[in-house]
Amino acid sequence: MAARLCAIDPGLSGMVLRGGGEVRDAVIATLRDGMPDGAPMRRVPSHIDDEQLLGGIDLTATLALGRAVAQAGLLAEADGGILVLPMAERLSDAVAGRLAAAIDSGASRFVVVALDDGMEPDERPPTALIERLAFRVDLTEVVRWRGGEGLSPDLSARDSSTAITEADAVDALVASAAALGIDSARASLFALRAARASARLAGRDSMAAEDVALAARLVLGPRAVRMPAPSDESPPDAPPPPASDVGDEERGEPGALDDIVLAAALAALPRDILARIAAGRGRKTTRASGAGERRASGARGRPMGARAGMPGGGRRLSLIDTLRAAAPWQRLRSGTGVKIRRDDLRIRRFETRAQALTIFAVDASGSSALARLAEAKGAVELLLAEAYVKRAEVALVAFRGVAAELLLPPTRSLVRARRSLAELPGGGGTPLAAGMNAARELAQNARARGRTPFVVLLTDGRANIAADGTAVRAVAEADAEAAARAIGAAGIAAAFVDISARPRPEGAALAAAMRARYLPLPRADAAAMHAAVRAAQAG
Repeated sequence: MAARLCAIDPGLSGMVLRGGGEVRDAVIATLRDGMPDGAPMRRVPSHIDDEQLLGGIDLTATLALGRAVAQAGLLAEADGGILVLPMAERLSDAVAGRLAAAIDSGASRFVVVALDDGMEPDERPPTALIERLAFRVDLTEVVRWRGGEGLSPDLSARDSSTAITEADAVDALVASAAALGIDSARASLFALRAARASARLAGRDSMAAEDVALAARLVLGPRAVRMPAPSDESPPDAPPPPASDVGDEERGEPGALDDIVLAAALAALPRDILARIAAGRGRKTTRASGAGERRASGARGRPMGARAGMPGGGRRLSLIDTLRAAAPWQRLRSGTGVKIRRDDLRIRRFETRAQALTIFAVDASGSSALARLAEAKGAVELLLAEAYVKRAEVALVAFRGVAAELLLPPTRSLVRARRSLAELPGGGGTPLAAGMNAARELAQNARARGRTPFVVLLTDGRANIAADGTAVRAVAEADAEAAARAIGAAGIAAAFVDISARPRPEGAALAAAMRARYLPLPRADAAAMHAAVRAAQAG
């Protein structure tokens, strides 16, 4: 249905398709069948440069004719057709920005199909692109969509073919978007366009309730970032609605329409929406879980096009881009052959990921050791099992008694980690400040060596040993707050896992000082703690 609506109204811009196989091919085939005859379809490589995307110099023709010959880019070639983005999760922010600008300008009208082939749940195409595409479809749940499973009883039982006014449709869509926590106006505008296209597809002159409900299901549901509040939570002293001479029956019962549209959107919520909201992942994340920072490189990594510069010092010459830059000037340069000057030289650009380091700072004091050390050990082992794939490392800092100790230096060795974890002692006081300071110093050292650190603090937040080793609770709490602020000031990404049986305000206050994600997990096992840490890394 999303493909048919895009074919009717290219102003919907397109869709993100997650998952592959025959179902994805069928969706693209449906889109092609609905487009005008002869509509082009072009594929955009994830490493495309500006010359290929936007147009530039045709190097072969220019060198052959001795004069500049322009060539059209893929965006111009796809005008009036389909633009397919394989592996859209690998698109650079620069390419995504070019595509977003082309969509916003409207100079070329095409339907974008972004194929999301990310292996991890948090790997997504750039936000600048997916925000400008009307539909997001997870093809891994195609069985759920077939047969209409999830339709609310109110929606299926209502005579939804009754015509409604566009004003009522706008009110219902905007109200549903607000209830689902969607703060982008594009979502409501896309939903309105989808409802109009649905009416055209059904051969109606005006929208019906079923068109608006379908638009909410296709556009608003996948964008939801929260569950709507119950209707009985409205303030008791809310002013009554303004009086009107037109009854609800004559206006198409807008209150009932709001409920139907919201129910349709709820029917399309992702299955893991509650887990995503609980983990703070309702909105688009900026990086995949466990991945290090993106960094420019001149020798290896993902190709990112070319730029002007001198080769040498690890920078490689891009011959084709150099010839393309020199070709338009050949008629002005005397002599035979191709004349290349310093300003024509282009060097290759690459992008690499820094190695990630997850630092566990574990409270091994008497108040926490017996209850949570086993879970912490299991979470570390689960993360280490992924280290070989993601080229990530794990370190372990334990604090108890009057000091903190680095039990496990940064490593990817599962055998070494298990040996250190088995020797992790428990009992004594809680030198929280010493543990956080040790984790911060380790993170800063890792950052100086080019790694991307992430600190996971597992504690109940009840410090009773000061930084100087004295057992003065007031001083210990002040030192812990200062250590937390130091981590936040250093800009170190972190998560505060509150492992107390009953989370108290101290933990949330320390997490705020650290600028860290606060995760109260009073009854989590190793698997739940591992999942929470990965979600916090992704956020």
